[in-house]
Amino acid sequence: MTTTHTNNKPRLASLDALRGFDMFWILGGQAIFAALFVLTGWQGWKVFEAHTVHVPWHGFTFYDLIFPLFIFLSGVAMGLNPKRIDHLPMQERMVFYKKAAKRVAILIALGVLYNHGWGTGVPMALDEVRYASVLGRIAIAWFFAAMLVWHTSLRTQAYVAAIILIGYWLWLCFIPVPGGVAGDLSPSGSWNAWVDQHLLPGIIHRNGPLDPEGLLSQIPAVANAILGVFAGQLIAKANKLGQWKVAGMLFAAGLLALALGWAWDLQFPVNKRLWTSSFVLVTVGWSAILLAVFYAFVDILGFKKSVYPFVIIGANSIIIYLASSLVNWSYISKSVFGGVVRGVPEPWQPLIAVVAVLAVQLLVLHWMYKRKIIVSV
Repeated sequence: MTTTHTNNKPRLASLDALRGFDMFWILGGQAIFAALFVLTGWQGWKVFEAHTVHVPWHGFTFYDLIFPLFIFLSGVAMGLNPKRIDHLPMQERMVFYKKAAKRVAILIALGVLYNHGWGTGVPMALDEVRYASVLGRIAIAWFFAAMLVWHTSLRTQAYVAAIILIGYWLWLCFIPVPGGVAGDLSPSGSWNAWVDQHLLPGIIHRNGPLDPEGLLSQIPAVANAILGVFAGQLIAKANKLGQWKVAGMLFAAGLLALALGWAWDLQFPVNKRLWTSSFVLVTVGWSAILLAVFYAFVDILGFKKSVYPFVIIGANSIIIYLASSLVNWSYISKSVFGGVVRGVPEPWQPLIAVVAVLAVQLLVLHWMYKRKIIVSV
């Protein structure tokens, strides 16, 4: 992990802002709607709150977008400044390979740390560790997308993304599971469950039949990163094409991906835990639409100050994600603002408590950002 105190490289403000918007809901933003319902009693807040939890199996909510959006944005960052290194001597390429391998290893290790966090602690027995994780999936998707960006053309990357999505669909829907049947997309009868039970080291999430970050579903997640690369390369051509045209193209591409994803849902259901091909297209569609909106609002119209809280979250997204597991923010906020929360009328207390937790985290991130402390892997 590298801590940078002086960062002279320009950052795409909308990318940091959207990454921060994504992380905001993990940090505690999802609790706002429940608190607003307590305060106002308006049933509409319950509708919003329903989108702050994951769908149990088939289907989609806003909260299901958070993880794939982060993977998509990792691809966008690569696409903004793509490098081809296949023409370099092996000695020079090894620098890139070692750095990529190191990043993957660190993120997988941090994912294990996040899984067990400050609650139970990482067990001593290696077979009792949960190795699959959100950070691990981000790392693996980034790694394979980086290998493609470094060694292949944009056309080849498009072919690979298409092969991944179509091949994954054919595998899950038309090849029989050993001891089962083809097309079984149930939690215990799917190919994902069979692979995790036979090949995934360590334990499965909540001792279920499959892990939501399991082995097989790593494959289609790579497509989220590859399609993010395309979006980044499009933004990189904004000076030539025009910023508003780029924003419009991103928005239109997002609508097209949504239409294709929901059409595919009729045969291959949108499912986060299986990370189905239709789920990839739906999440890429929403990711592209959000990127278009943030790019227009922040980078074209220049409303950077309006999204400052999201920018400071996005600039240090990995460290604040880890801290959401390793730091008891609720305890800290009660120590600082507990008296204020207890002093307001009772219906206001849940909302003020949520704001207090967010305020403590934002104050830390503001302090880091102003001192140009950017923690990255």
